[in-house]
Parts: sequence; C-alpha cells; structure tokens
Amino acid sequence: MTYCQGSWCLLPSLLLFTIWEAGSGQLHYSVPEEAKHGTFVGRIAQDLGLELAELVPRLFRVASKDRGDLLEVNLQNGILFVNSRIDREALCGRSAECSIHLEVIVDRPLQVFHVEVEVRDINDNPPVFPTAQKSLFVSETRALDSRFSLEGASDADIGTNALLTYRLSSNKYFSLEVPSTDEQVKPLELVLKKQLDRERASELHLVVKATDGGKPELTGTLELHITVLDVNDNAPVFDRAVYRVKLVENARNGTLVVKLNASDLDEGSNSHILYSFATDVSTKTEATFHIDSVSGEIKVSGKIDFEEVSLWKIQAEAVDKGSPPMFGHCTILIEILDINDNAPELIITSLSLPVREDAPLGTVIALISVTDRDSTVNGQVTCSLTPHVPFKLVSTFKNYYSLVLDSALDRETTPDYKVLVTARDGGSPSLWATASVSVEVADVNDNAPAFAQPEYTVFVKENNPPGAHIFTVSAMDADAQENALVAYSLVERRVGERSLSSFVSVHAESGKVFALQPLDHEELELLQFQVSARDAGVPSLGSNVTLQVFVLDENDNAPTLLPHGAVGAGGAVSEFVPRSVGSGHVITKVRAVDADSGYNAWLSYELQTSAGNSRSLFRVGLYTGEISTTRALDEADALHQRLLVLVKDHGEPALTATATVLVSLLENSQAPKTSSKALVDAIGREASLVDVNVYLIIAICAVSSLLVLSLLLYTALRCSAAPTNGACAPGKPVLVCSSAVGTWSYSQQRRQRVCSGEGPPKTDLMAFSPSLSQGPESAEERQPPLESEYLAKPRQPNPDWRYSASLRAGMHSSVHLEEAGILRAGPGGPDQQWPTVSSATPEPEAGEVSPPVGAGVNSNSWTFKYGPGNPKQSGPGELPDKFIIPGSPAIISIRQEPANNQIDKSDFITFGKKEETKKKKKKKKGNKAQEKKEKGNSTTDNSDQ
Repeated sequence: MTYCQGSWCLLPSLLLFTIWEAGSGQLHYSVPEEAKHGTFVGRIAQDLGLELAELVPRLFRVASKDRGDLLEVNLQNGILFVNSRIDREALCGRSAECSIHLEVIVDRPLQVFHVEVEVRDINDNPPVFPTAQKSLFVSETRALDSRFSLEGASDADIGTNALLTYRLSSNKYFSLEVPSTDEQVKPLELVLKKQLDRERASELHLVVKATDGGKPELTGTLELHITVLDVNDNAPVFDRAVYRVKLVENARNGTLVVKLNASDLDEGSNSHILYSFATDVSTKTEATFHIDSVSGEIKVSGKIDFEEVSLWKIQAEAVDKGSPPMFGHCTILIEILDINDNAPELIITSLSLPVREDAPLGTVIALISVTDRDSTVNGQVTCSLTPHVPFKLVSTFKNYYSLVLDSALDRETTPDYKVLVTARDGGSPSLWATASVSVEVADVNDNAPAFAQPEYTVFVKENNPPGAHIFTVSAMDADAQENALVAYSLVERRVGERSLSSFVSVHAESGKVFALQPLDHEELELLQFQVSARDAGVPSLGSNVTLQVFVLDENDNAPTLLPHGAVGAGGAVSEFVPRSVGSGHVITKVRAVDADSGYNAWLSYELQTSAGNSRSLFRVGLYTGEISTTRALDEADALHQRLLVLVKDHGEPALTATATVLVSLLENSQAPKTSSKALVDAIGREASLVDVNVYLIIAICAVSSLLVLSLLLYTALRCSAAPTNGACAPGKPVLVCSSAVGTWSYSQQRRQRVCSGEGPPKTDLMAFSPSLSQGPESAEERQPPLESEYLAKPRQPNPDWRYSASLRAGMHSSVHLEEAGILRAGPGGPDQQWPTVSSATPEPEAGEVSPPVGAGVNSNSWTFKYGPGNPKQSGPGELPDKFIIPGSPAIISIRQEPANNQIDKSDFITFGKKEETKKKKKKKKGNKAQEKKEKGNSTTDNSDQ
C-alpha cells in the first residue's frame, strides 16, 4: 500500500536500508529528501549494539558537522528520525552522491561510531530556463536551416529526475533541435525550416517546454518572441563555436582569459561587430568576468575560487550594426585550475580530561577531525604530534583521528602536557595548521611519604620538662593534594612494662616529637622507636623512620654512703686504732656510690679539718676513700678523734655527702685481745665465703664461656658475609675526657660491629676488646705472696663493654685498655683475668688509676695499682677493695702494695699525667721491720682490699 503527499509518494518502509560494512566499521542508512518531521531512519542503538538502558548514563549523543539538527535520536527507543526539512539540493547541490555524516559518541568508556545517512533525491525541482521569455530578431531573408541558439533549462535534481526532454509548440517555420551528446557544449538550437515572409507574419510566439524524467513529471517553459526583420542578410560568425580555456585559481584582476573572434560577410555597417555576454548570463558571471565589446577580450574582474566554481560556462554573442542587426553566438568553457590556497582545518572535540596517571594504554583522550577545501593532492592531509609525548594519533575514519595514550604517565615527572597537533596537506608549497591540546594528568596515590634519612639520632638531657619538644621529623610526598597530606604517628611498642606512648608523642601534622614525661638516664639510657608517616590517599601509603633518643646524664644524684663496720648513733662509723701503728697505716675506708655515670659518678674524698689544726693526724685518699695516719701516734694524741670526710662527685654543679668516722686510740695492752677476736671472726667469714665463691665461679665461667663462644661465632659469620662493608674494618677514633683534676683519652684498638635486631647495624656503638699492655714485670711477679689470703671474691664484672657514641663527652687523656686486671679468688684460687681500664703512667714507681671512660659506659673497672707494677699484698682478714657504681655494671677494684712496703700510696695515684713522688720514705729499714712486726699483731691494717 502506498500513499502520496504533494507530488511525490513514500513507501511505508521509505525504502530504507542499513548496511554494515565490516571493513570500514561504518553504519549506513538512507532517507529521501523532504521527508517530514519524525520520519523513521533506523534503529541506530540496536544496530550499534548498544542497550537502550545505557544510552542516557553513557551520554549518547549525535554530532554532525555543518548539518545542524537535521537528524535526531530518540533516547527512549534508540530510533534515528528526521528532525527538520532535508533539502538535498541545498546540502549537496548537483553532486551525484549526497550523504550526512554523523558521529555517534558515547562515554564511559569513550566510543565513537561513524554513521552515513544517504539523502536520496526525489523529483521536487522542475526544469527552469534562465529566463522565462526570450526575444529573437530574424531577417526575412534568412536562409533555411539557419540556427538560433537557445539556453537550455536546468534541473536541480540528479539522475533520471534531471533528464530533460524538450518540445516546441506547433508552428510551420521553426523546429527545435536538441543535442544528443555533450549537452554542456551544444545548446538548444531553433532551426528555420520555412522561409519567413515579413509581410505575412511579422511576429511569431512560440513556447519551448522542458520535461524531466521524474515521476510525476515536472515541466518548465520558455516563451520565444520572434520578430521578422528585413534586409541584413548575414549574421556574424565566430571562428569557433566553443572556446575551451584553463584559468588558474586566484588569477589577478585584468588577467586575459580568451579573445573572441567573429566575422560578418556583409559590408559597411552591417559588418561592424560588437561583442557581449548573452542576455541571460548570471549576475555572478558578469561580476567575475568582463568582455570588451570591441576587441572581444574576456578578462578577470572578480575573485576566481576553485572551491566555489570549478567550471564556468558562459554564452557570448556578436551583433553587427545592420538594420536589423544580426547575431552570432558561441560558448566559452573556463576550467579553473586548483592551487594550494587553503590550509587544513583542525577541530578537536570530546576531550576526556584530566587523564589519570594510571590510565591504561590506548585510552582515548580526544577526537580530532581535519578538513581541507582544496582538491587532489592539495586536499590530502596528514596529521602528526609533537615528539616526545606519551600520546599518538590513530586514524579512525577518513580525516578523523583519535588522540590516544601511547605510554605510561607519571604526574610527579610531568604534571601536564601541551600537545600540538599539526595537519599538513600535500600541496607545493605545503600548507599546515596546528591545534593545541592541553592534557592535564590527574594524580594517583602512587608515592609513599619519604624521610630524608632512614634513622635519626637525638640527644636529650635527662630531667626534661614534661611536653618538651625533642625533635621534628619531616617526610615529603611527591603526590599532590590529599595524596600529599602526611600524618605522623608512633609505631606503638612496649618499652619495658610500659607502652611507648607513655614516653613520647608525635604531632600528627607538624611531626614534632614531644617527651611526655621527664626522662631518667639511670632508668632509660636509649629509647629507640619508629615514627610512621602516612598520606591521605586511597589506598593510603606510608613509611617509617627510626629515632634513637639517647638520654644524657645530668648530675642529679648525690653520692650515697655505704654502711661499713660498726655504725654508731647518727650514722657515724667507729674504728679502734692501737697507738703503736706507724705513719701510713690504713685505719678504715669510706665507701660511697653515685647513681649517675661518667664524671657525675666519679667520686673524690676530702678530710674536713678543724680551723686550728694545721697538721692533721689522719688523711684520706683522694679517690680511694682510705683513711690513714700521717705520722706515728704518741701519748699526746687525744684518745677519741672525730673525722668528717666530704665525698664529692665531679658533676656540674658538684653534689656532696659527708661521712663521720669516730676513731678511738687503744693502748698496746688492749690490742692483742681485740686482734685475736677480730682474727677469729675473719677466719669464720672466710670459710663461709669460700664455699659460696666456688659455686659462683663455676657458674660464671660456664655462662661466660657460652657467651664468648656465641659472640665469636656471630662476629665470624658477619665478617665473612660482608667483608667489604667496613663493619669489621679497623678504626682509630680517639675519645677525650677532661675534668678539674686531669685529662685522659683512649685510642680504640679494635672496633666491632654491634647490631640490633630492630634495625640496621648501629655504627655509633663500639665494642671494646682488651689488648695486652706489657708492663715491666710479668703477671707472676705481680701476684701477691701465697700466704696472703682474701676473705671475699670480687664480684665478676659484666663482660658487655659497649657504650654509646653519644656519650663520649670531652675526654682528653690517654686511656688504654688493659688485657687483664688480676683479681684473686682466694687462697689457692685461680687468677681471674678481667678487662680493665687504666691510665698510662710511664713511671714504674707511680700508681695507676682508672676513671670511668665517659658517661654511658656500660661496663668498666677502676683499677688502682701501687708500687712498681706489683699488686698490694693482702693481709690476713683483709678483703679486696671493690664497690659498684649504680647505673652501670662497673666494678671499682683496688690493688695494693705489700704491707711491708710502706709507701704513701696517695702520692702514687696519678690521673692522665706524670707525677713525681712527693714524699720519700719516712722510715728506714728498722722502721719497716717494726711495722711488719706490728702488722702481725694488728687486725685493722689494710682492711677491705
């Protein structure tokens, strides 16, 4: 069933067809021109494989270059329909092919489809003559078969709809001759078939009817008004009926196109010829070209543009001056030659910006279309990009390109790109056009915060105020915006029995680390923890940094006196001394400890004398605390002596403690009784201590052997695994320490690598191993006589001789590591070889003293040596002098000279410098023999070794 509207009919299917060409990937439809609004074109969504439900979410849209809104898509059903009037002639003129190119674009992901809608011609344009009426003047003497040119009709349609047939109204004088070939060249001709007779018919009115081949047929008419003239028998004749000329585009005004030439066989005025364009030429032709009426030259007078008109068809005529005038006609065909005068045009649409830096390769960034109005090679365009950009151009259809991602993006390296697209045609010289695309790279959280170094060392004095700022950590994140916002936090762990957060805190934004409570060096020397820095990205990234907080010692602990002997009222110590003792006899020893370390725990002793006493009977060792006599006792000395001993550390400011010693002088008859009783008590104590020491020595030796074996095995493995990293290489740093009483230093003999399980090796920790220091005498020569006995075994020092480099404060004197200090375990017991630290004194007669090697030394020994290298002999009932410094496992030990070598021992206590012997021996050999005899009767001499 068909229906008609106006002068043309549509089939129910509108003769639509859809062709999917797999090779080109293009969808084709067709629609007749002049279709009414809403006419069905095709199910475009279904043909493209898209679901109706996803059209709106994916922003389905149709774009057409310079075609307005002729076609639209119903997003509800996915049907392409006619939206407004489609005039094929207005779109494509007389082009044989006419189509509307559509770009169908959908997002998420971005896809582009190309659709061609062919506009089919219908017979909607009738034939049209250039003029509706034409006047001809024909002499009555005109010969038969004379021809008169007529401009044919034109039809805006194409194909069969533009095939024209002509018919002349019925008459007996003229016939119409229609050219069968090359209708561009030969016009219609009116042929004279019968001689005219002006007297019978001076005027003729004829009608030429043009009919096209469409259905239904459409017609156009031309009315001919023919006037019959007399006399002038010959018309001008051109030397060529058709002039073919080629003219370069953009030719300048005044350029000669062609020169017409016509001749007339008449004479006189009847042979004078004037040239002109035919009366029915268009105004555009008259504006573009000019003809000289006398010479017949046609010149350029307007713009010659190949893109507007590529072929000009002009009718010219020559008329003589006869009466009536006679006309000759010709056709000029001007072919315009194209030159490369149009640069390509770039149009960038559908930008998908910004582009995530983790976008996959092949992601479409933009759509680019290119046009060039020139033809042939001048209109062939190639596109290129600026080099060294992570993008490329992919040709999708004819002059359509997609800008796609070609390599990975990194916003931290390049945050944005200025992409320059260049379109260049194939003309000579070549023309080009550029378009800039700014591609911004969106940040992705792909960089974790980074600290400047993996570990920081912080030194904090103890007793800091709560909330004190001790350090600031800072991490940088190469990302942007919230991905670069760094928040700091503690990596929680246990510090002893307490959590880390009870000691320190970190500000989340600034990274400032605060001590929440006062730190105590005596409780915590090193606080090691980690601070985490995390960004605000999704997912969040983070990194950790290790902080080693060394708590520096302050002199906040005064010396503490240790109880010793018989303590009386008010904490005073009572001692009994026979009057028979000589000069230099040791009465007792004041013992004190200091909870601090280093200089702050280094104690000195002073004897407070009364104002009127210029020379005291007693004196105290500066560093030993031993109270001894300065001269022999006599009857004039008071029976009871009250001594005040000031114990002072070396801190700044120094802290002190005072010990009171009550000395009672005994007559010689009272000494044996007292000595015998003391000797019995000492022998009992010795027996009990020997049993305990045997088991203690066995246990200590077993544990020490395992520890030494483990350390040697571990050191060997570490050194063999990484021999080139310098961990076991020898080093010679020198540490210097100074004080008011002298200076000393030590040179490191061996440096071992000490590692912590929580992090990399700690290069600021040093392990000391003893090295042999050759003395003037052998170890056997320094041993005490076999008859000397020790009633107590010294406590074994901690073999762990590590200390932190942060506590190497101000040491300035030469301190050596002795290979071994010899301690006696008792009668017949083995010699214990312990590492000791002693000052180097070149004089063999001088004593040696070992101060602590600086704050934070975890294990050290104070060793006092008297005389020329031999340890002091221990008398019966005497104990080795020893005491422990709280805060470290150090043992202070004293080795003394034999009792018969009565030398003023305080004169030989040297510290980092040479000291000459200040006093000579006060007694000769007789006095020495007497003192040796007195020692056998006395139990108070040389006590507590």
